This record gives sequence, C-alpha cells and structure tokens, in this order.
Amino acid sequence: MKKTPKGTPVGVDDPYLYVSKCDHLTGEGFCRLVLENRNVEDSFQIELEGNEYVCPVAERKWKWENCPYFRYRASEKICARCGLEERLNTHDNSRPLLERHHLSYIENRANEEGKMGHEITVMLCRWCHAKVHKSGARINDEAEPDRNALELMEKRKSAEMNETKFESARERYNRELM
Repeated sequence: MKKTPKGTPVGVDDPYLYVSKCDHLTGEGFCRLVLENRNVEDSFQIELEGNEYVCPVAERKWKWENCPYFRYRASEKICARCGLEERLNTHDNSRPLLERHHLSYIENRANEEGKMGHEITVMLCRWCHAKVHKSGARINDEAEPDRNALELMEKRKSAEMNETKFESARERYNRELM
C-alpha cells in the first residue's frame, strides 16, 4: 500500500484508479493548463500546440501517469469510502464532515521515479480518514458511515431544516424575547 512521507498508509495501491479526469482537462478535451498558462515546460507546450491543445490522454495516446502536469483534486461532496454526505453549517465555524485525503504525495513520487509528482486527492469523512491513516484501512473497503458521523450529519440536517421553515419576523422576534 502507498504511504505518506511520514510512513502512514494512504489506503490504496494505485492512486490513478481513483481519478475521474485531470483538473486541467476541459469538456472538449483540451488542456486548460496550456491554454491559460504559458509557464509550462517547452517540450510539453510544443507537443500540445502541435496537436491543437488536445490532451494526449483524452486521445488515448498517454495514460494519466505520463502527463507531467496531471492533477486530480476531488470535488465530490461524499466520502469515497463510506458514502457519508457533507453537511456544512454555514452559520458557524464547525469542522466539515469531509476532508481531502491525499493519495499521491508530490515529493514522495518525485523522489521514487525521478520525475515531477502528481497531486491526487479524494474526499473522505473525518472518521474514514482516521481509519485509513491509523489502522491501515483501504479506501475500497465496504464501509458504513460511523455512528458518530451519522449523528452529527443528522443534527446538521435538522438545523438546516429548521432554518428553511417559514417563520415571520414577528414570530421569530417575539420568541427570542421570551
């Protein structure tokens, strides 16, 4: 299993199995990085210019691993391991239920293979994140959300529902004065 620079497990053998698409890939198959940023390696720039900025992975000429600028940062609002959904309290500073979990560590990959590393992250709930790092659990394990996580999610969901119900200013104001 892959490990962090500190030696804790990350929960996967192959981080690329968890990638849906590169963050730089547009819906039309172009490389947004080269289109918007000219500060890329000359050989990479020339290769993409010669192919009208079409991503070589989108054309199946390369795999994600071959791109020197590949990046995948999950944006889903659900835990990749247990399926817990995020519920944010927008009116306070409470900690989110989900956190980004790094599958690939840039400095670690660069040292191992002698080339630029890739950033690959997925979303995990705080409880699954701890299990992966502390007990060596795998991301692809069949897991149910932790009981404490479900309780907290339901508490937040209930607070959200209370905020969305209609109550006139007079009713709210009078109740707060009592």
